[in-house]
Amino acid sequence: MIVPGRKTCGMPRPSLLLTALPLLALARTGSAPFRIVGNLYYVGDTDLAAFLVVTPKGDILINSGFEYSANEIRGRMKVLGFHFRDIKILLATHAHSDHVAAMATIKRRTGAKMMAIEQEAKLLETGGQTDYLFGSSGWFPPVIVDRTFKDGDKIELGGSTLTAYLTPGHTKGSTSYTMDIVENNRQYHVLIANLPTVNEGTVLIHNPQYPGIVADYERTFEVLGRLPCDIYLTSHAGQFGLGVKYQSGKAYSPDTFVDPYALPRILDRLAAQFQAELDTQEQEEQAIEDRKHFKDVMPN
Repeated sequence: MIVPGRKTCGMPRPSLLLTALPLLALARTGSAPFRIVGNLYYVGDTDLAAFLVVTPKGDILINSGFEYSANEIRGRMKVLGFHFRDIKILLATHAHSDHVAAMATIKRRTGAKMMAIEQEAKLLETGGQTDYLFGSSGWFPPVIVDRTFKDGDKIELGGSTLTAYLTPGHTKGSTSYTMDIVENNRQYHVLIANLPTVNEGTVLIHNPQYPGIVADYERTFEVLGRLPCDIYLTSHAGQFGLGVKYQSGKAYSPDTFVDPYALPRILDRLAAQFQAELDTQEQEEQAIEDRKHFKDVMPN
């Protein structure tokens, strides 16, 4: 259920006793799934992040990876003791093929509802064909969006609540999610952030496909910079230091991914990169204008 403007905290599902991960399953899926904190689990691979929110009323899957990832996610859920068919809601941080190409397959196999922020629905339903940057190399199987939501809306299921924030730039509807999880009488502010990275080839100046791209990037830096964040997660595992913070077989601790200083550092670095790219493109634009003016004033 989506509840505009209502503030509620996610209620964690009671802890599950997880058996040792079978070596055969790990070899098959390529990476070990694990519990992040409370009822939030990691079911992605070593690069493409996918997150599972487990509730008594069914599960929420955030991101799916490529088409082949559907079976991998199903296998990782099985290792954790969860059932693929229990996925009820599908969400995405942004609609690029490496994060959503398996959504159509998972939706068909589970009956889950695809939900998306309204600015990203068209990109999902056209299979990437309306992306402002990528051509056919970025296309993926289209997926019908069952429900759209707005910036600031709540996605609720089985006592857990995620708040969606529009953080555009990378795509027009890039979305970040916050979730409050309580464990051992401590509240953890979790942020699944869609970072304001600039893909190679992105036009920031006079972009007819995305006229407001600079303002959208600036908005995203501001939004992410003010969100409370104890545990910081992202669309790619390396962006939140998965390999450094967690090794397969490590005993569960709700504090493993607590890192309140990581996001400010990353945002500062990305802001510097964004500004450098913007400055470069502005200088190139000015150089073109200067050459035009030079031709105008040269005598015949």
